[in-house]
Amino acid sequence: MTDLRIFILFLFALVAILEPKAQTTARTIEISTLPGVTIKQASQGRIIHRFFDTSPLSPSGKYLALFRLPYENKSPQPGDFGEVILVDIKTGKEGVVATSRGWEMQLGANVQWGETDRDLLFNDVDTITWKAFCVVLDPLTGKSRRLNGTVFMASNDGKKIASYNLTNSRYAQVGYGVIIPEHLIKRNIGPVDDDAIYITQIASGITKRVVTIREIYEKTQPSIAIANPQDYEYYCFQVKWNPQGTRLLTTLQWAPLKGGARQRSVITMRPDGTDIKTAITPEQWGKGGHHINWMPDGEHLSMNLNIDSKPGLELISVKYDGTDLKTVFTPGSGHPSFHPKGFPFIITDAYPNETITKKNGTVPIRLLYTDEGKEENIAEVFVSNTDGEFRIDPHPAWDRSGRYVIFNGFTDNTRSVYIADLKDKIQPKNTRKKDQKIANKN
Repeated sequence: MTDLRIFILFLFALVAILEPKAQTTARTIEISTLPGVTIKQASQGRIIHRFFDTSPLSPSGKYLALFRLPYENKSPQPGDFGEVILVDIKTGKEGVVATSRGWEMQLGANVQWGETDRDLLFNDVDTITWKAFCVVLDPLTGKSRRLNGTVFMASNDGKKIASYNLTNSRYAQVGYGVIIPEHLIKRNIGPVDDDAIYITQIASGITKRVVTIREIYEKTQPSIAIANPQDYEYYCFQVKWNPQGTRLLTTLQWAPLKGGARQRSVITMRPDGTDIKTAITPEQWGKGGHHINWMPDGEHLSMNLNIDSKPGLELISVKYDGTDLKTVFTPGSGHPSFHPKGFPFIITDAYPNETITKKNGTVPIRLLYTDEGKEENIAEVFVSNTDGEFRIDPHPAWDRSGRYVIFNGFTDNTRSVYIADLKDKIQPKNTRKKDQKIANKN
């Protein structure tokens, strides 16, 4: 064997050792056998849908908007691009409608729908100026335009987008923003006044800064002020519209400059940055919790939170100002969201290490009945035991009608997206009981 061949083999071995690994065992989803539920694979191959708080299904219900990662097991690099994918629900045909350099591993390019099927939103980055921005694309014609701001979440009416600073988002948590060269990013020392929540009008493209981190820190009630804020880095992480477009939520988090545990609180406000309230205090969150979301009434939020000081989390609801906190379902897990029509159903998943899982890299897609206190798993989906930046979260999301649930999985060694039809499952309680009696007789 020549020295050159030995050297090449050594390089391959070194890459194999150093490159982070995705799960290597091919697994498939366990398709639901529940009456009233059918599931099909919508797309496969490094593909994800965005998150659990927006529907990847278009306003008409004809198309799925997804994102294809360029690779699955290494961190995104500035300038690398992924693909925005459109899937025809009826035919299953899919195509690339755009490319984006404004993505990370968990939410891709934050691909989501605006007002109509001709308003597809996603982030991109200009690699000359390294400015991040939102694109509005008509996927049926290819016509697009650039907005001044970025998108984290569009309002339910598709007229406005809200965003926090997505270029330094990775300092809050890796996976949710956009990647630009690190030397261009300024870290936030203390509750700064040059980092903020932004709202962009989609029609005009005009972006407005509505509230700064310093204003949140100083004005929210109850107060979250601490004695030495300049010893911490402060960041907003995620921003979400309520369904009515009348309030926003964000999480504010701060971590010691010298290292140590971060603290977090849930903050809500009006879209003009006024009436700032602390819905969940750092003391409450510090007992354990994750994944805040608006409920359909636009007044309350849901969250996995420990409120009984016992092991495990409860799924709770709380008013936007922190009052009326109560347990909705036990146990809580994963990424919960209430049925968009206000019906007594919650869809959620779980993390592989949570107590309700089989501890084998498979997690349930849970359908919770809040009126009966019971639950059913509509699927068991393999996500691997990969943690951190490269984990695969199902992120189950209702479509706007509340008929479909779309979620991610990991099949044949690659990320995939599934769609579950719950048309015959989402029924009033008396109808469900009647169907169950018929099923029992048969």
